[in-house]
Amino acid sequence: MKAVLCRNFGPLSDLRLSEADNPSPKAGEVVVRVEACGINFYDGLAVQGKYQTKPALPFSPGGEIAGVVTEAAHDVTSLKPGDRVLAFTGFGGYAEYAAVDSANVFPLPDETDFDKAAALMIGHATAHHTLKERAGILPGDNVLVLGAAGGVGLAAVEIAALLGGNVIAAASTAEKLKLAKSRGASDCIDYSSEDLRSRVKELTGGRGVDIVVDPVGGDLAAAALRCLATGGRYMVIGFAAGDIPSVAFNQLLLKQISVVGVLWGAYAKANPDLNKANIAELMEWLAAGRIRPHVAETWPLDRFSEALGRVMRREARGKVVIRPQERSAEQLQDVRESA
Repeated sequence: MKAVLCRNFGPLSDLRLSEADNPSPKAGEVVVRVEACGINFYDGLAVQGKYQTKPALPFSPGGEIAGVVTEAAHDVTSLKPGDRVLAFTGFGGYAEYAAVDSANVFPLPDETDFDKAAALMIGHATAHHTLKERAGILPGDNVLVLGAAGGVGLAAVEIAALLGGNVIAAASTAEKLKLAKSRGASDCIDYSSEDLRSRVKELTGGRGVDIVVDPVGGDLAAAALRCLATGGRYMVIGFAAGDIPSVAFNQLLLKQISVVGVLWGAYAKANPDLNKANIAELMEWLAAGRIRPHVAETWPLDRFSEALGRVMRREARGKVVIRPQERSAEQLQDVRESA
């Protein structure tokens, strides 16, 4: 099969589309023909050796996939060849086939296309876990979402609004904020031209927000922390800005603030039954049209570098998806010429 392989931790330019052996399922696993794989910021961090989990080399990036089961281990009874599924792989999704722990594989209705399914898993599951279980969102809570047009940020806007929150979306361009507004944001802040803290104060009548959802980190975190009301909750999801911020502990004391770390992948592995129920709820919302994963771009497998680069430069709005079964016209021409 074809797979994008990282053989040594280093620059993204070292990634190569290579030939690899087709996987065989170990006990408890299924093999999935990957029709779509969502690209996430952590894919690039893992390749560079900067992610908190370092996979064994060589490895293929890609943590969320949708496709069709082609083979199941003898002890797997809940899935069979031909089943349409979405799955959390952690790594291994930038490939034509992936072996996945069956506990992290979920049935996909026929009416749901593969691109949307691949865009749902990590972003929406992270946002769902963040808001319902870690932040304990209540109807009427004021929720500030940073990076509100990214994969996790846009999902957080959508789910917070669905759960009754008053959502303030913060992003770096008017175009990104327009997208966040379409997904349920009540108000928007362009932090490239507006002061975050003063605008939040204005929008909340001086009270501040109850929850900050932060997948960005960096310099914006200090201002966002000061946007919290007394008793507020700061959700730390990631560091797309590249820098890990320091926390002003006096602010936590004076305003009785909780800073809460969110690592959905670890939660999902440690609590498979709870995670399964959460995914089921997301699928119900998707079928009812209550959430709409935004697939911004789709790319064939051989153009993975461009697709990943868009995500790492934070240029994409919503989700970028690669299709491992597709090839660009340029590669197809190369194949014909070499035949």
